[in-house]
Amino acid sequence: MTHLFPIQRVHGSTRPLLLDLFCCAGGAGIGYQRAGFDVVGVDIAPRPNYPFTFVQADALDFLTDLITTGEIERFAFVHSSPPCQAGCALTVGTNRAMGWGGTHVDLVAPTRALLEASGLPHVIEQPNGRAEIRKDLTLCGEMFGLGVLRHRNFELGRWNAARPVHPKHRGRVRGWRHGEFFDGPYVAAYGNGGGKPSIPELQAAMGIDWTNVREELTEAIPPAYSQWIGAAFLTQVRAEVAV
Repeated sequence: MTHLFPIQRVHGSTRPLLLDLFCCAGGAGIGYQRAGFDVVGVDIAPRPNYPFTFVQADALDFLTDLITTGEIERFAFVHSSPPCQAGCALTVGTNRAMGWGGTHVDLVAPTRALLEASGLPHVIEQPNGRAEIRKDLTLCGEMFGLGVLRHRNFELGRWNAARPVHPKHRGRVRGWRHGEFFDGPYVAAYGNGGGKPSIPELQAAMGIDWTNVREELTEAIPPAYSQWIGAAFLTQVRAEVAV
């Protein structure tokens, strides 16, 4: 078999292998590792802070190669967080000044098509403002006692999970809104100005301690989210095997 990209094998492990596409610095990957997976991450940018096996490549080209060569069968599950700037309300609105409000490629549809072709159970993650995915799950930092709200939606492919209860928020997100400062129990995990948290505050609020790069922190999924998803998937698989 000819591979476009080198694949590092995980030896001596009986844990299921998870493919973490568009992995950034590994917020999702850490959660899945804690749930019981070994993890391989793929991102087009160099990610020296990624804590597991990492391949720098176009995520969709890499997935295509895995499917074509049959190497996809090594994996048990795929997580994907395709770039969301094309439809994210936050990007198009408040972050326009950062240069994110222009034209962006929407990778959700081609990601979904390849994930379906893989035949594997999978997740597509997107923030609020993205209408093109099914909101099979919506997770919030308050569900896990975090210092961020950071609502994230998840489309589940080839498996399902019960929706967890969404608790009432305890207050506001700290920061400036229209010239007025509001305090609250949560910090804003995006941008730089307007009363945004320091890097140590953001690390503590997100439950992330292996990177201190603001861009990586503001793009990350809190590991508690993917740990919950990974545990739910593995629990379902074990229950099916036991029947």
